Amino acid sequence: MGLIRMAVVVGVVALVWGASLQELSLGGWTVPPLTLCHLLGVAALVYIACGGHYTLWLVYMTLPRDLRAGIRYLKVLMKLKTASYFNMSIPKLFMENVRKNPNKVALIFEDQEWTFTQIDEYSNRVANLMVSEGYKHGDTVALFMMNQPEYICTWLGCAKVGVVAALINFNLQQTPLVHSIQVADSKAIICGVELQNALKDVRDQLSVPVYVSGCRNTAPEVSDAKNLDHLLSASSPTPPLEIDSVSTNDKLVYIYTSGTTGLPKAAIIKHSRYLFFCAAAYHMATLREEDIIYNPLPLYHTAGGMVGMGQVLVFNCTAVIRRKFSASQFWIEAKKHNCTVGQYVGELCRYLLNTPPKPEDTQHKVRVMFGNGVRPQIWKQFTSRFKMPVIAEFYGSTEGIANIMNMDGKPGACGFVSVIVRHALPVYLVKVDQETGEPLRNKNGLCIMCKPGEPGEFVGMIRKNDPMRDFHGYADKKATQKKVIQDVWKKGDAAFKSGDILVMDELGYMYFKDRTGDTFRWRGENVSSTEVEGVVSKDGWQQGCCSVWSRSARG
Repeated sequence: MGLIRMAVVVGVVALVWGASLQELSLGGWTVPPLTLCHLLGVAALVYIACGGHYTLWLVYMTLPRDLRAGIRYLKVLMKLKTASYFNMSIPKLFMENVRKNPNKVALIFEDQEWTFTQIDEYSNRVANLMVSEGYKHGDTVALFMMNQPEYICTWLGCAKVGVVAALINFNLQQTPLVHSIQVADSKAIICGVELQNALKDVRDQLSVPVYVSGCRNTAPEVSDAKNLDHLLSASSPTPPLEIDSVSTNDKLVYIYTSGTTGLPKAAIIKHSRYLFFCAAAYHMATLREEDIIYNPLPLYHTAGGMVGMGQVLVFNCTAVIRRKFSASQFWIEAKKHNCTVGQYVGELCRYLLNTPPKPEDTQHKVRVMFGNGVRPQIWKQFTSRFKMPVIAEFYGSTEGIANIMNMDGKPGACGFVSVIVRHALPVYLVKVDQETGEPLRNKNGLCIMCKPGEPGEFVGMIRKNDPMRDFHGYADKKATQKKVIQDVWKKGDAAFKSGDILVMDELGYMYFKDRTGDTFRWRGENVSSTEVEGVVSKDGWQQGCCSVWSRSARG
């Protein structure tokens, strides 16, 4: 229909133009010479007469939104290009903020205040210790600690000398813990004093050195472990010379994501990708340098450790962190510390709604909350009760390149794409087989794009060496290959498979619908049903058990 409409428009405009050139007379009336403006007016009239008003309506409804998004996207792009040109790693970007505001408070934790200088000096001690202990550029060290300022300082210090920190979930024990340490080929483990018992239980399966943080003047409980506090006290607080050898394309950290068929996968996060995530959140959610961010999320998680902490390390904001999330203390602490931005993930917003009403619910200064996973059913209730002007919901995965954001607070939407310039952001919905989950193909062997209202798997086109579009994968190469789909729109191209089913409305807003694979959401985490089954059936008398979950648990 669109081609027919355009053919009619072109045909009519051509006839009118030809008539004006020939000064054709119709019933005593001569067609006057027509300018380009006249012809465009004719084209518009014919287009509308042929039903093209729907496109004009779409332009009216979405152009202001798309222009705002475009301007913010350019800011993100400029930040990435500048960092790439000057080879600015995350530690170097952080050190710029240290020079600019050395005494500004960067972190607030249990009423402790850490300035940018304090974080810099502690991380320098870690960096110089890594070098003196013999760890080299590219080595991996497992970081197994609770949320605390030392956690951020430790991985930042490792990054200053090119050592990659594997951010281990502090809830892990036994087999998942051993797997997470080994899959990243960790050369050492840095453990928090509170987590020594979990490490003691599996120490005989791990042959690498262990450093325990937080022991102060007591000996570590883990066998053959070193007291990290003592070693750091003797380490230099000056910047390491090796920092200049760290590139924006180097690995920064490993962040773990749930495997659809088993144990966690170690996703590779490069300096460039870390910067992209935090820059996108900063500009799309219109954050400001003077913002104080309430971040009660796990720092081993993408949302808390990358999107949240990136605002401090890269954009000079202040963050309030805590050991674990508390629904009862969320608004009390946000008010106490004059927070202007809040973070959430998964079911956090529902937990907040389930708390008894209290004065702090509306006495805070939080103007925007950003994160992912708020359910459409509670969106309006949440914004109304807590007087929240904007929820900036984003969609994305730790390792993925299919990322979108709902920057204008459209209830229930996890993001949007332009319907006017459809290929401006190369993310799409493709039709999949409901039984196998595999993409459906046309007669040419290519994928089929979904129309508005049709559910499909969300994919992002891969562009090599592009910090926003390159898929860096996992430590496990086989796992990486499973997330890539070939021959999407043309032979030879490739896209990242998100594993999620979304649906798009006619204005381009995307809504989460379902999850493919054997995973479900639990307290903000993706959980593999295969892993659950393995735990349930671990004992001999339970070998006939299996994990059973309902479709309503998805999402």
